Amino acid sequence: MSANSTDHAPPVGATPNRIPIDLRRLSSIRRLARDYAYDFGTLAPFYAGNPADPAAWSRVVQASQGHPRARNEIAALIAAQQRARGAPQAAVEAAGRLAAPDTVAVLTGQQAGLFGGPLFTLLKALTAIQLAQRVTREQGVACVAVFWIDGEDHDWDEVRSCTVLDASLAPHTLSLPTLAAGHAPPVASVRLDESIDDALNGLEQALPATEFRPELLSALHAAYVPGTGMAEAFGRWLEHLLGARGLVVFDAADPAAKPLVAQVFAKEVASRGETARRAAHAGAALAALGYHAQVQPASDALALFRLADGRQPIRIEQQHLTVGDEQLDVQALAAAVAQRPSAFSPNVLLRPLVQDTLFPTVCYVAGPNELAYLGQLRTVYEYFGVPMPLMYPRASVTLLDSSAMRFLAKHGVPLEALQARDEGALNELLKAQIPEAVESAFGDTRTAVATTMATLIERIPSVDATLEQTARSTLSRMQHDLDTLHAKMIQATKRRDDTLRRQFTRTQALAFPAGHAQERSIGLVSFLNQYGRALIDRLEHLVPIDLGQHWVITI
Repeated sequence: MSANSTDHAPPVGATPNRIPIDLRRLSSIRRLARDYAYDFGTLAPFYAGNPADPAAWSRVVQASQGHPRARNEIAALIAAQQRARGAPQAAVEAAGRLAAPDTVAVLTGQQAGLFGGPLFTLLKALTAIQLAQRVTREQGVACVAVFWIDGEDHDWDEVRSCTVLDASLAPHTLSLPTLAAGHAPPVASVRLDESIDDALNGLEQALPATEFRPELLSALHAAYVPGTGMAEAFGRWLEHLLGARGLVVFDAADPAAKPLVAQVFAKEVASRGETARRAAHAGAALAALGYHAQVQPASDALALFRLADGRQPIRIEQQHLTVGDEQLDVQALAAAVAQRPSAFSPNVLLRPLVQDTLFPTVCYVAGPNELAYLGQLRTVYEYFGVPMPLMYPRASVTLLDSSAMRFLAKHGVPLEALQARDEGALNELLKAQIPEAVESAFGDTRTAVATTMATLIERIPSVDATLEQTARSTLSRMQHDLDTLHAKMIQATKRRDDTLRRQFTRTQALAFPAGHAQERSIGLVSFLNQYGRALIDRLEHLVPIDLGQHWVITI
């Protein structure tokens, strides 16, 4: 499992349909994610192993296979979820393989975003599928790709909207209504009402008319039905797209899963904050190396919530624990966990431990922010006695049409230059269109003026010392007039090169809608509308999952 590991290695894998970009060129990628791909040794103490090292995969496969799990129970639980959603046969068969004692899994996950969420949801799932295939091929073991729906997330505002590009490439956002003030249930418990039909009708109006739009909307209408849970609809849609590739979708909010991880909840209660302390210590160690601590855990709270009309934090007092208005001792709370584990939910720090207690995980496919907080959990895994999987960054992609790709290639415009919301990059591009002789003449003129005036400024005091400042002011005005003339020439070039301006603006709107990374801001349905289901095949074919690269792709 290779990674580009030198600063001087030329980009590999470029074709007319794809351009590789070193992640280190992208300002939006934090140092930890860059070093994870290019300088893993610095971060090695925080993770289970280097995903670019084949030996690391062998170690995690062996550790995962050797750890006891309720395999039959989790396979049966997923089978029940799949029956309720009508999952494709390939996904059903893949889930059944989880019952076998030697099967391992590659996991990824995300909140249940409206209509599938941003493009990166698809990229996460495809990365997991390809890694599972690679593990099966290279390690000689059955490996299943699992998508964990974080249905217990309570941030409704985070998932209730979907943004697409309309016919003019302007971002257009469709949203479900907000919830009542102070009401923050798990997303999985939110039932879709008639407003989902309004959102689907709005989506139909916003999406450009293509040959793929009718089929896309029909499939969305089948998944997003009034009365269906938000997480269930998300799962149906994901299975519609990727179930035939063997992706196993798991709704983590299923109460039937909680008894299988009750021992994790019980240990967290008994620990009185050990998870937070260990994560905070690792965060401080990362900060000491110049990285950032993604999570700042509360020192007086467990990494566990009680579910009761929202999530209630569990606070640590001197001799007891406080949950809502209740005060409980550790034994009483432990008894409550044992009696009704479905009434409790892990926070962001404990969720990976729950996930890897349920599944024989050898690798988790993470986004950049996830990668950072997972680096705070190695000693937490050790404390709970759960094997820590490898972490693998998801594929990172910008999708452009052929016109935009030709524009980048023809003019040599770096992708990252398009993100700024000013005209700096456009001016540089237009400047390059000015005849070299004219630009050279401007440079020569500036030099001649500066040289001649410097001589005059040096000698004029011999006539009258008070004239030196006047001469300097004259030089400043001359330079300003030259700059003004140069700017006017650029503006004239802009007027002459309207076509170039339109191409730049159009490519910018595609790559960085409203200044944001496309894969994080635009819903995957926008691209399915443009390219149809072939989008998935082409992404699998065109996007390598090697470390350290962002890919600019044309389908």
